[in-house]
Amino acid sequence: MEERKPALLVLEDGTVFYGKATGKIGTTTGEIAFNTGMTGYQEVFTDPSYYGQILVMTTSHIGNYGVNPEEVESESVKIAGLVTKKFANHFSRTSATSGLQDYMEENGKVGITDIDTRALVRHIRHKGAMNAIISSELLDEKELLKQVKEVPSMDGLELSSKVATKEAYETGKPDAGWKVALLDFGVKKNIIRCLIERGCYVKVFPMNTTLDELKAFNPDGYMLSNGPGDPSAMPNEIALVKELVELGIPVFGICLGHQILGLSQGLKTEKMFNGHRGINHPVMNLLTGKGEITSQNHGFVIAKDSVQSNPRIKVTHEHLNDQTIAGIMLTDKPVFSVQYHPEASAGPHDSRYLFDQFIGNMKHEKQRFKETNVSADQTGNN
Repeated sequence: MEERKPALLVLEDGTVFYGKATGKIGTTTGEIAFNTGMTGYQEVFTDPSYYGQILVMTTSHIGNYGVNPEEVESESVKIAGLVTKKFANHFSRTSATSGLQDYMEENGKVGITDIDTRALVRHIRHKGAMNAIISSELLDEKELLKQVKEVPSMDGLELSSKVATKEAYETGKPDAGWKVALLDFGVKKNIIRCLIERGCYVKVFPMNTTLDELKAFNPDGYMLSNGPGDPSAMPNEIALVKELVELGIPVFGICLGHQILGLSQGLKTEKMFNGHRGINHPVMNLLTGKGEITSQNHGFVIAKDSVQSNPRIKVTHEHLNDQTIAGIMLTDKPVFSVQYHPEASAGPHDSRYLFDQFIGNMKHEKQRFKETNVSADQTGNN
């Protein structure tokens, strides 16, 4: 392989890293973030929640097992750019169909390698989230710093419309036991797989769907998906979810869906100094007292002080590293959500029980509906 071209990474605070180009030759900008997972890089790169972010992989070697078309969470690479310490030119896995370099070029993604990612991550941890720029076509530090300062902050930025479906579609077996309406803010494929595996027929709706369109599907439950950006910048979706909750039908929210659910109930969200991104985050289930190792990817979180004044909300899960809210439920409705990813691809399966809990809620509500109708019929006949 020919020698890689030089590339620069310039942070918003003026810090500069020198490295070599990977992927497409070009320039890219976004909020810089880091992921601590040691595997599953392809699933991470195709996660729609990463849209608009330049991603630093803390694992030293990236690309060494190539890529496979089956290991994706969406139809394309969603990260804005990639930063690595060592970028593998060759892959050794027999099931891989191509290398990461070709994959990034096909997806038009710019990256940089051969930099001290440990020093970079330590800097980000200390200084907090900020924007960055990678370029392998322009090596003028001052000009790159000027450009990165013009990039909008993630705070207040709506991004779901960039990655969510524009047309509704259905998947699974039509004669399945449960019908789930999934509101797409940037859904990962594995969320849909986990529902189908549990006997659900899923209809995925665009984020701008009306309440009447959702109700016309006559679902047994509603799923609020993950996605990128600031949830507080989505007033229409927050209002829609508030209407969904009042229907009394089971609702399950994940990540951005969890945040939007909280906002719909009068809670507040806040941007984190550094987000949670990795596949080894410890969470405590406060209802059972059991710990879970979880997959996480978020830069916003529900503010703890906003929950204390809301008697309808019960905190169900807590992140053990920083005690942030990792899950909530409504005390008067079959509605719950978590900040992390129970579908965990890649990652541990400790939290898959949450999908079973959602199924249980739908089963309980359907049974209660039947019993109520039978009781009403009996009263009418008497």
